[in-house]
Amino acid sequence: MDFFTFIKPKNELESSMENSKQNRPFVPDAMWIKCPRCNTMLLATDMEENLNVCTKCGHHFKMNARDRILLLTDENSFEEFDKELESKNILDFPNYDKKLSDAKSKSGENESVVTGRALMDGIDVVLCVMNPDFIMGSMGTVTGEKITRAFEYATENQLPVVVCTVSGGARMQEGIMSLMQMAKTSGAVKRHSDAGLLYITVLTDPTTGGVTASFAMEGDVILSEPNALVAFAGPRVIEQTIRQKLPKDFQTAEFVLEKGFIDAVVKRKDLKKTIVKLLSLHNYEAKEGE
Repeated sequence: MDFFTFIKPKNELESSMENSKQNRPFVPDAMWIKCPRCNTMLLATDMEENLNVCTKCGHHFKMNARDRILLLTDENSFEEFDKELESKNILDFPNYDKKLSDAKSKSGENESVVTGRALMDGIDVVLCVMNPDFIMGSMGTVTGEKITRAFEYATENQLPVVVCTVSGGARMQEGIMSLMQMAKTSGAVKRHSDAGLLYITVLTDPTTGGVTASFAMEGDVILSEPNALVAFAGPRVIEQTIRQKLPKDFQTAEFVLEKGFIDAVVKRKDLKKTIVKLLSLHNYEAKEGE
């Protein structure tokens, strides 16, 4: 006995839809970035041209250390310090070696901060830039050491310091050794201040924990990017502790500005000219020939 398979013929509309799907161009996900604030889908190329700021609502995305250095410094003027220093698993903390290896691969850096000397519109400065791609900018022993050395170099050479912060706080995998960096960096900041030198901090999203409780909030002038989270403990931790609902926009840069803890909220595109203006007001001048 013969068996026949009956196939329902496709109508013209079904055929055209199938052809349409086959001919639809492939668009890689990497071409688009979704803004977490306004949910707009943004072309990656547009984001790069706009300094990683949403073209619709102005949300400031995180920026890695090297891109921020390019944004703030004169072309080819950055001379890096202590690039070879890197963290070790000093406490034999479980899985920390893999975490460090992954962080190095992701960020292309040996540590969560890049330090060096550079020119900003010809003005000589020491610059420290924290990197969100390296364990969320957490502060370990090497992070604290690099920042301390940068301040000591600035003090010895009578230079102002600019520090761009982004951090989830002290690095728990290094225990008390990480927390000790709060005191060490603060001591270096104090010696720099006692020498009559200017220190400017730029807070970016997020700046929290031990970094906030030490060098991030010790600047002579404290700037912040818009809507950056600036806190010691995060809002969820506080709400769970005090069992109260916190005010709207609590711990945003604008909220902290209103309470007098920072001096100005500055858009990313205006950061360099704002810092240069502050340096000029404090009698720092461009090097001759620059």
